[in-house]
Amino acid sequence: MTKETLIVNLKGASPERALTEPFWIRWILIGTALLFIGLFLIMPLFEVFASAFDKGWEYYLTAVTDRMALSAIKLTLVAAFFSVVLNTVFGLASAWAITKFNFQGKNLLITLIDIPFSVSPVISGLVYVLLFGLQGLWGSWFIDHNIHIIFAVPGIVLATIFVTFPFVSRELIPLMQEQGSDEEEAALVLGANGWQIFWKVTMPNIQWGLLYGVILCNARAMGEFGAVSVVSGHIRGLTNTLPLHVEILYNEYNFTAAFAVASLLTFLAIVTLIAKAIVGAKYKDEKVILPTTFESEPTL
Repeated sequence: MTKETLIVNLKGASPERALTEPFWIRWILIGTALLFIGLFLIMPLFEVFASAFDKGWEYYLTAVTDRMALSAIKLTLVAAFFSVVLNTVFGLASAWAITKFNFQGKNLLITLIDIPFSVSPVISGLVYVLLFGLQGLWGSWFIDHNIHIIFAVPGIVLATIFVTFPFVSRELIPLMQEQGSDEEEAALVLGANGWQIFWKVTMPNIQWGLLYGVILCNARAMGEFGAVSVVSGHIRGLTNTLPLHVEILYNEYNFTAAFAVASLLTFLAIVTLIAKAIVGAKYKDEKVILPTTFESEPTL
């Protein structure tokens, strides 16, 4: 069939026949997708909540308000907070440098950002043990100065930061590359200084993408298991995060309590997916209007 014949046939065909598969193929594909989602997503989620409330509300509340559970929740929030804050700063700085400037080592920096995606979380946790452990490279110095990193909160925070730091930067880099630097250059011509350009031009353009990356970073930080498991020491009430606390309860055959605590992480995952969908839809359509004048502000 020649190109001209194909164009004529497409012009004569109805839009539905030209752009869609037959009715029965569509239903087979949709049915297969729904079956897969039901078996591997909906049923496990239902089982988590059903098992969590297997012994009633009172037992559920007792399990999630237990002293050990509250300590695990607190430590999880602390690790997630520091990870999100530091990775947001790093993500903004690295994305700005990579997309706005040309410098030697730029490709190396991009490669280094992707390392946590290619390295097993267990290996990343082991790296910190080899660096800060008692027999590690710097471990003896920290121990002599009474600074505890491994099997303590700092080690958990460091491991969480490592496995989550690509999320913000890898979300911002393609977004800022697509937007280019024309608006920043125009703002500079109009008399804006560095802070004005960042807050009034760049930030409005990337705010939804930044929030999108922060949501992903926070979700990974709260659910991280492998790296944290290596550096935590599994000290109940001190170095156990929520995922580790769930593992301990399950290993003790306290299944209902384990599923009760796991339901908190499951609820977090659902909220994250909803927030991710809302923010994703927002920042795809968001536009920014370049200011025509800039008020005088102190320069850097």
